[in-house]
Amino acid sequence: MNGRAVRVLSAAALALLTAAALLPFAAMVSVSLQSMNQVYSPALSLIPRPVHYENYATALTNGSWPRYLANSLYVAVASTAISLFINAMTGYAFARIRFRFRRALFILVLAGMMIPPQVTLVPLFVLMKHFPLAGGNDILGVGGTGLVDTYMGLILPYAAGSFGVFMCRQFYTLFPRELDEAARIDGCSRFGTFVRIYLPLSRPALAALAVLKFTGAWNEYTWPLVMTNTGADRITTVQLALTRFQNEGEIFWNQLMAATLVSLCVVFAVFLAMQKHFVAGLLAGSVKE
Repeated sequence: MNGRAVRVLSAAALALLTAAALLPFAAMVSVSLQSMNQVYSPALSLIPRPVHYENYATALTNGSWPRYLANSLYVAVASTAISLFINAMTGYAFARIRFRFRRALFILVLAGMMIPPQVTLVPLFVLMKHFPLAGGNDILGVGGTGLVDTYMGLILPYAAGSFGVFMCRQFYTLFPRELDEAARIDGCSRFGTFVRIYLPLSRPALAALAVLKFTGAWNEYTWPLVMTNTGADRITTVQLALTRFQNEGEIFWNQLMAATLVSLCVVFAVFLAMQKHFVAGLLAGSVKE
């Protein structure tokens, strides 16, 4: 088989895989533009006739959607910003600073990647509920609600993460030791070296990590469900609001798909803004130390 045939077969395989990946999105768009009679019709049709653009207006008026979007955006942006700084600083310490038990501690961090989040859900909720001096709690974390039904309760669990530490550590191991020596000669402290030299050089890795962190926080459903007991719009996120398109067992699929597509637009916008650095950042830590 010559090279041209291989390229043709590769292009055909990629086109087939791309079509398979885009098919669910096409189905979402189609359902969002159909009436409920068309959705439940036995005849499968990806082209709605007629097109019901009003489904989007109906969906976005079913509740306080500007508030839901603002809540999710605030939680995702704040948790991403905090976690990027903490992950970068921790990864820098593991990669550039030699201290006792460094490898043992790093192995413990990696072990955190193997623990399913469902295992830590209850202990994490107990910690948030008994957070000292928050929500009416005393210094021992007793007497109030802690961080339940607060933005901080939604943000803090995303403030760090084993994967982010691992990714940043692998990225920082690529730099030569002479960079640290030059910074030390110029009078920079460890923290000054991190902030002034390594942090600006970390844009590719941090951009890739930002996309992953933002997407994870934006799409999270279980933790906001656990932490928002009142169900008030004040702190309801987009993923919780999507469950409201259900009435006595009936799901309004057209409105649900319309609202879901609107929420996906935010994630797509973040990815498009970061795509230039995304692949480079993912590959940056692939070189072994």
